[in-house]
Amino acid sequence: MRWTELPPESLAVLRRGAAIPAHLLALDANRKLDARRQRALTRYYLDAGAGGVAVGVHSTQFAIRDVGLYEPVLELAMQTAREWEPLGGRRPLFMVAGLAGRTEQAVREARIARGLGYHAGLLSLAAMKGASEDELEAHCRAVAAEFPLVGFYLQPAVGGIALSMDFWRRFALIDNVVAIKMAPFNRYRTVDVIRGVVAARAEERVTLYTGNDDHIVLDLVTPFRFVRDGQPVTVRVKGGLLGHWSVWTQAAVQLLARLHLAVESGGVPLDLLALDSQVTDCNAALFDVAHDFHGCIAGCHEILRRQGLLQGTWCLDAGEGLSPGQAEELTRVQRDYPHLTDDAFVAAHRERWLA
Repeated sequence: MRWTELPPESLAVLRRGAAIPAHLLALDANRKLDARRQRALTRYYLDAGAGGVAVGVHSTQFAIRDVGLYEPVLELAMQTAREWEPLGGRRPLFMVAGLAGRTEQAVREARIARGLGYHAGLLSLAAMKGASEDELEAHCRAVAAEFPLVGFYLQPAVGGIALSMDFWRRFALIDNVVAIKMAPFNRYRTVDVIRGVVAARAEERVTLYTGNDDHIVLDLVTPFRFVRDGQPVTVRVKGGLLGHWSVWTQAAVQLLARLHLAVESGGVPLDLLALDSQVTDCNAALFDVAHDFHGCIAGCHEILRRQGLLQGTWCLDAGEGLSPGQAEELTRVQRDYPHLTDDAFVAAHRERWLA
């Protein structure tokens, strides 16, 4: 499947820049899939105005592959998205499936996602640790032969690998790449990705998304300007594919709309820039920065538990959970930044989503 075969209205959502939450996984007390609450999460994201969801990615827990949940979870999200009538009516979506593992597994997952109707695959390279960049490129090309790709620069702290600017240039040259999610949580490495796309002359085909949950606002308003053939080339990050946006999603959608409007108007007000540090402070609590991201998934679960969408913070790995003091930090940021939360929205519609 080539990117040129994607529905134009869905591709337009990606190109314009959307809020795409990294879908979480609803489990019961036995750490088994809670299908009712899993459907409710998808409904929540769509009613909040998300431009699609990313399923089977880091926030969904890579371990779903080890317990036979990869295809069922992807299928449930796609079925729910097709059947649900969101607030405000149906609209085009761009649906992303997480792809992981070494080449044989990633190709198999790409075929599953394609068969289920997803539009592109977010390709994690974490399983390829130790491979050369030539081997990584060959891996990416093999998967891209099956399915449009979204590149994924995952931060090393949660299993990613450091990649050079030249790797991203070579990756952007792959014709079936439609976007890159930049999530190294590192400004130097973020610049490497964008320079690589510019060097590949791929900035029109490869749409940039932030996955830098520690730097969301500034990523979305910064004009990244580099020189190519003696001429300046300006590239912008258009949207976010974020674990952070798996909670407080309506507030995230509203924030992205404000940022788009500010960029289009040619001026970003200081009060909008001030949100960058506030969003980062929220993320430090959500992602458990104080404990090297140990509670990064459980922190998001805790917000949804407080809102009544999840029953608990259980992860597939019993060793994953909230870190000491993390719950208190979550309480603090909820109190200090109510404008970045959507508790009232969830309270108003939760029973509809759980029905």
